[in-house]
Amino acid sequence: MDLDFSDEQQMLREMVRGVCNDFASLEVVRQFEDDPVGFPAPFWKQLAELDLIGLTLPTEYGGSGMTMLEAAILYEELGRALAPSPHFVSAVMSAGVLLRSGSEDQRQQWLPKIARGDAILSTAWLEPRNGFAPEGVQLRARTDGDGFVLDGTKWHVPFASSADRLVVLARNDDGDIDLFLVDPNADGVTLEQQLTIASDTQYAVTFSEVRVSDADRIGEPGSGWRTWADTMLDGLIPLAAQAMGGAQYALEITVQYAKDREQFGKPLGAFQAIAHYLADAKTTVDGGTLLVYEAAWARATGRPIDRLAPMAKLFACQTFRDVTAVAQQIFGGVGFTLEYDIQLYFRRAKQLQISWYDDRRLEELVASAVLDG
Repeated sequence: MDLDFSDEQQMLREMVRGVCNDFASLEVVRQFEDDPVGFPAPFWKQLAELDLIGLTLPTEYGGSGMTMLEAAILYEELGRALAPSPHFVSAVMSAGVLLRSGSEDQRQQWLPKIARGDAILSTAWLEPRNGFAPEGVQLRARTDGDGFVLDGTKWHVPFASSADRLVVLARNDDGDIDLFLVDPNADGVTLEQQLTIASDTQYAVTFSEVRVSDADRIGEPGSGWRTWADTMLDGLIPLAAQAMGGAQYALEITVQYAKDREQFGKPLGAFQAIAHYLADAKTTVDGGTLLVYEAAWARATGRPIDRLAPMAKLFACQTFRDVTAVAQQIFGGVGFTLEYDIQLYFRRAKQLQISWYDDRRLEELVASAVLDG
């Protein structure tokens, strides 16, 4: 079993870390909290120039054709930096949906633009008081002539104000779920920014008699949820890598604080209780990182990920949340003040844990894979 990264993968990690340090430092992260745009344009431009937006997209659509292993490296570094960008919703989820079920015209129109960073697509999935399962999709897509009329509300739509199109999940006249490409500037679409615990950029999007053509439907009628669920399975792996990157950095700054901060004449880390907390955290972080890369390796080599992907996201997000909670205890009251970086990681850990499938949904997916398998 070879757990080493290749020289090219190590270079990728160093490159992404350098870009994050230069264009998405924690000072920049603070500046873009609750910002209506939510990400720095120079950072997005730099990701595009280095071909990092289209990292895993096929070369025929302008991507680099890399595997999930490279995606995990990219997201581990994005997670360490808390780098704000629409990369996940645009280049992973929206592009993934188009690759799976989009027509060739849709792929040719949008995938090269996504890879270059010239277009941003976002996803409109969750709804008020509804869950992550297919039953949670209740927005209606009523057949009208040669097209459809959308009515309903979506919550937690990332970077909607910057999106050129939204990938919208909606129920058709037969009660099945379809996917549609919708212009957020179309008549009848209303955006309202939502404030979150992570202070990231999300919107409530209301659709009122919004007309879309049949050419804007992605895939065959009724195939929307299968396409979405398969794309989500892939998306769980970079999200897990993002969580582990955040947990790693949070642990690093906590260990350093435990070495520097003295109490009763000796460093905090010299106290056994604190040392044991940190030892447990390090063990969990290393184990979670291995699980994430096992899932990434399985996807890169064509092996099943129906069990590994939800396991990775479940364990990684729990680890991120637990490590930052312990870190807050070690930092004490000052850890909750805005001047300290640990509170940034603490808030984003919880946000990531309850986004893109929460623990309960992930446990259901793992249980289904184990019991049905």
